[in-house]
Amino acid sequence: MKPRILFAGLFHETHTFVDGTTGWNNFLVSRGDEILAKKGDASPTDGFLTTADELDWEVIPTIDARAQPSGTVKDEVFDRFWREFVELASPALSAGIDAIYLVLHGAMVTESLTDPEGVLLERIRALPGAAKVPIFAVYDLHATITARMCRHANCLVAYRCNPHSDSRDSAVRTAQLLGRALQEKTIPKMAWCRVPLLWAPPGTGTATDPMVTLRKFADELEATDSNIWVCNITPGFAFADTPDTGLSLCVAHTGATAVAQAHLERGARLAWSIRESGNISYPSVEEVLRQISPGAEGPILLVEPADNIGGGAPGDGTGILRALLQHNAARALFTIADPTAVTALADLKVGATKTIAIGGKGSRLDPGPVEIEATLVSRSNGHFELEDKNSHLASMSGMYFEMGPSAVVSTGGITILLTTCKTPPFDLGQYRSQGIEPTDFQLIGVKAAVAHRKGYDPITKASYFVDTPGPCSSNLSTFPYQHLNRPVYPLDDIAEPQFIHS
Repeated sequence: MKPRILFAGLFHETHTFVDGTTGWNNFLVSRGDEILAKKGDASPTDGFLTTADELDWEVIPTIDARAQPSGTVKDEVFDRFWREFVELASPALSAGIDAIYLVLHGAMVTESLTDPEGVLLERIRALPGAAKVPIFAVYDLHATITARMCRHANCLVAYRCNPHSDSRDSAVRTAQLLGRALQEKTIPKMAWCRVPLLWAPPGTGTATDPMVTLRKFADELEATDSNIWVCNITPGFAFADTPDTGLSLCVAHTGATAVAQAHLERGARLAWSIRESGNISYPSVEEVLRQISPGAEGPILLVEPADNIGGGAPGDGTGILRALLQHNAARALFTIADPTAVTALADLKVGATKTIAIGGKGSRLDPGPVEIEATLVSRSNGHFELEDKNSHLASMSGMYFEMGPSAVVSTGGITILLTTCKTPPFDLGQYRSQGIEPTDFQLIGVKAAVAHRKGYDPITKASYFVDTPGPCSSNLSTFPYQHLNRPVYPLDDIAEPQFIHS
């Protein structure tokens, strides 16, 4: 008889300091056969489904809900997800299942829950028929992993790469580990350690320290201790205000808990010793533009983490646009998410010009909209297919993305893609689908922190991080944390760090 595996997904990275909340209407929800149809779409769900076929499992799909990074999730979202999950899962649990597999992000926060994934796992474990079955889950590198999550899961597996080029591969790995557990009739358990330090997203790229050194530690631990099934190094999401926000280490293991905790203690002390390498600061965009010669070969990236769409920012910040206009930039390319501006161009003919105000509406930190003389170049429905099926974007939605009704305009030497839906700039298909070739431009503004690099690095001649107004600033001392367990580096002076174990 085929192993019966219950599947569900809940995916949201919550920026608790941005304006507004995230409701059920912001989530793309799939149920039953709609989930099974994701096979082949390059997402983590595809990774699970493909491996399930290879291992000859019977997949029982329930519900999958996912949304782009944004503000605090309304309680009704979690409540509705739970009600539907129970309704869809109960018949299978009553009939008997062999395991539960979840695709999570791990950094969700709701109006009243700072650890909804932990609550979800706890509630699943309490359902009739789920008390003793293995629960395996794949999750994002920027998750906030908690003791509660590790207490109720048997094996959590994090992405290893940032940009997240391995999200599907991580889901495959998780499914293969579940296959091992079922074949060997051995169920691992989790051990967890929290390190009191925060790194803003630009400091968590896995091509540089501190993550290079920590990844090496994890790889060596998995290679030398056969009881360690997986070691996860999770820097967390600094813009989620929760007690456990920050760096965590956890392992799924079948050995002695004391040994696992000793391994984690070693990893925690290593992380603490290189903590300063995760701090990044950068100059103003005006200062950087003054350094770039008008004849310099491009593309040259102006990367603004403060308006990082992949971190929950609105994607309509005007900092780079204002600087480009001030410097009379030629051959510059930029994207702004502004549905109002797109609508204002709805009746304009291609080639015609109209005065419109763009950007500056999504964050109180921005100076406000910028008025430009916009010449309409083209418009589209905003649909595009990822050029790179391992793009960071694939971890969110698979190989297809919807920017909503979009328009390309020009003003002076600047070309601007206006979109209805904010779209993380992680794949060059975003521009090429609109008839724009990025390599034709000298300057490209990018609203990201790290995840753009896989797509843009191959075409980039130079790249500069720039400081602009926005809600994803890397100066973490500017955020009014209320729930974060303190002290924590770099917000506080810490003589001797305290590592919390579970």
